[in-house]
Amino acid sequence: MIASLLLLSASITLDSHLPPLLPWQGQSLALLQQKGPLTTDFELSEGLESPNYQLTMEFVDRLVAANPTQFKVQTIAHSASGRAIKMIIASETGEFSASQLSHTNKPTIFIQAGIHAGEIDGKDATFMLLRDIATGKRRDILSQVNILFIPILNVDGHERSSQFNRINQRGPVKMGFRTNANNLNLNRDYTKLDTPEVRGVLNMINQFSPDLYIDVHVTDGADYQYDVTYGYNPVFASESPSVSDALNQYFKPVIDTKLQESGHIPGPLVFVMDKREFKKGLAGWVATPRYSNGWGDLRSLPTILVENHSLKPYKQRVLGTYVFLDGAISALAQHHQQLAAAVQKEHKFVPSQLIVQRGYAKKANSIEFKGIKYARSKSTLSGQMEVKYLGEKQAYTDLPIYWQKEVTKTITVPAAFYIPAAYPNIIEKLKLQGVLVEKITTASQGVDDLKVAVVTEHEFDKAPFEGRFRVNAKFDIQTAAPQNLTGWFKVVTAQPLGELVAHLLHPAAPDSFFAWGEFNTIFQRTEYMENYALAPYARQMLKDKPALALEFDKKIREDSNFANNAQARLNWLYEKTPFYDQAYLKYPILMAFNAQPEVKN
Repeated sequence: MIASLLLLSASITLDSHLPPLLPWQGQSLALLQQKGPLTTDFELSEGLESPNYQLTMEFVDRLVAANPTQFKVQTIAHSASGRAIKMIIASETGEFSASQLSHTNKPTIFIQAGIHAGEIDGKDATFMLLRDIATGKRRDILSQVNILFIPILNVDGHERSSQFNRINQRGPVKMGFRTNANNLNLNRDYTKLDTPEVRGVLNMINQFSPDLYIDVHVTDGADYQYDVTYGYNPVFASESPSVSDALNQYFKPVIDTKLQESGHIPGPLVFVMDKREFKKGLAGWVATPRYSNGWGDLRSLPTILVENHSLKPYKQRVLGTYVFLDGAISALAQHHQQLAAAVQKEHKFVPSQLIVQRGYAKKANSIEFKGIKYARSKSTLSGQMEVKYLGEKQAYTDLPIYWQKEVTKTITVPAAFYIPAAYPNIIEKLKLQGVLVEKITTASQGVDDLKVAVVTEHEFDKAPFEGRFRVNAKFDIQTAAPQNLTGWFKVVTAQPLGELVAHLLHPAAPDSFFAWGEFNTIFQRTEYMENYALAPYARQMLKDKPALALEFDKKIREDSNFANNAQARLNWLYEKTPFYDQAYLKYPILMAFNAQPEVKN
């Protein structure tokens, strides 16, 4: 009792800078087990604490020991620091391998917690759910679905634990850190695959092919009444619109009803346009492939991103997550056939044009929204207007919401990409993504009309992002020189993951391997010219090519900067010689198109 009081006192002290709370007394409080078999550390702390890695793994072992016929644990990867990333497999009939689960005739739900280790609600909520299965309280669950559960994905960040990791979050008392041991954000790694944690997740998904992917987070930003917000890319912006539509039609009503009946308020996955003036409206975000839910959308894996509200108490958030998962399981059991049909429909479709970048609409839609009253005043600290939330309900009937409806970049989808053997890391990542890759063994397997993307403008980021210097470029799509492709690799887009292939391999896509800096060596020149050799060669070249000589003279007449810059003149001439590096600024992956290639900015 004394320990609990000390924890409560510490929690109150740490929360004193946060906005006042609305009172809450939901029916989901009945889910808590005060003391008994497999009571979780979260429950023993009266909803204030989450256990560290060692205690978490000990609880995993106790769960499996209590129900070995239905639970099994396996390691999916090891972190950079050597910690095991464990996954619990739960099956009613004790069939635990990927092939066995696929023959159970039950859908499989994959629940992922702690990709951001400070946002650990999913770990303690799912432990309670599995405990209730193990003790016989919820025998119904495994009669409906199989469960895959990662309690902590970011195990290294989880152990960088502190009371001071998240200034805008109510509990747990000590929480993990956002990034892993290499300071990489795992939820930015679904395309570039730099981290062992996300590579482990993809390998597991390729093996088990779950029917529904739940990624549990805690949001930040503004104050509002909702305690559990969740979403997926909206139908109008989804690369798998049939899947988004199925989630809207069959899953959302079941989940929302479960939450409401248990005293929780489900809300939409939206953010705030201006954190200092809520009334300016909401941002309707569309996830790109670097994020779990954007990646899931692109590969037609139904993926729901849960963002519990950071300002709600930890106990309330964890209980809300339990109820959410219960609702998602019920919906999956009832409607997995409709969801599977939507997935099959999307796997058969590869568009000729693909939107790879969006911007927020200039004209807002409107939305009803359960907000919190706030006041604004001039801050002596910042020197600008700041917001103070008052802890009172505020209902908005027509709050502006700006969806990412503006299309800012579209690409023509190639029929195939051709990758040189010199890039085995790209082949490895494609295979890890689940992409079908074919090695070319004879010259006759090549094609004649191949295209190459030549960089016409480029700019590197001024600072590293996720450990990389990203590059933004514009391209001219040109006919490639004929070459023998024996030993190269061919990747067609007419495959179930064709849209993902286009996003990864088309250099104009913002989450492509190119944009993430995998091909930065094409920007460096390693052979140079000497003026004493170039001058006589260029003089003879201009004599032999009158049209080129006229072009050179015209540029001198019309461009004074060029005319007065000796090095620029020599560089121009050098580029026209056969000695110039023919690979410089050329994307090494070649493309074949069924239609005229185009990039629309």
